[in-house]
Amino acid sequence: MTNAPDINLSRVHDDHVGTQGARLLVDRVWPRGISKGDLELDAWIKEVAPSNELRKWFGHDPDRWDEFRRRYRAELDDNEEAVVRCLDWCRQGPVVLLYGAKDRNHNQAVVLRDYLRARRTGEDAA
Repeated sequence: MTNAPDINLSRVHDDHVGTQGARLLVDRVWPRGISKGDLELDAWIKEVAPSNELRKWFGHDPDRWDEFRRRYRAELDDNEEAVVRCLDWCRQGPVVLLYGAKDRNHNQAVVLRDYLRARRTGEDAA
C-alpha cells in the first residue's frame, strides 16, 4: 500500500471550491464554454489525452468503453514523456485531473487516473 498523494477527477464545469491539488487539464482540445482565464490550471497536458482517432472512434459511447480503455492504455504505454509529466505532478502532492466530458464514468480521465495510480504503485514497489 502506498502513502502517495491521491489523484482525483473533476469536470471542468464543476464547482472546484475545496478541491486540493495540482489542477491538470487532460483533454486534447480546450473544453467548450470555459475561458482559459477561468479554469485556474497548473498545467494543460494535452499530449496525454487519447489520440484524435481514438477519441473520435469512442465518441463517449459506453458500449465501446472496455475497448476504449484497452486502446487508450496501449497509447499511454507508448507515450512515456506525457505520462512522466503527469507522474511528476503526482509525486509532488495531490492532483486533480480535469476533463470536459459529460459522462463522469466513461471518459479518458478515469482511465488515466487508474493508469497513473498503477504506475505509481509499481514505482513504490521497485
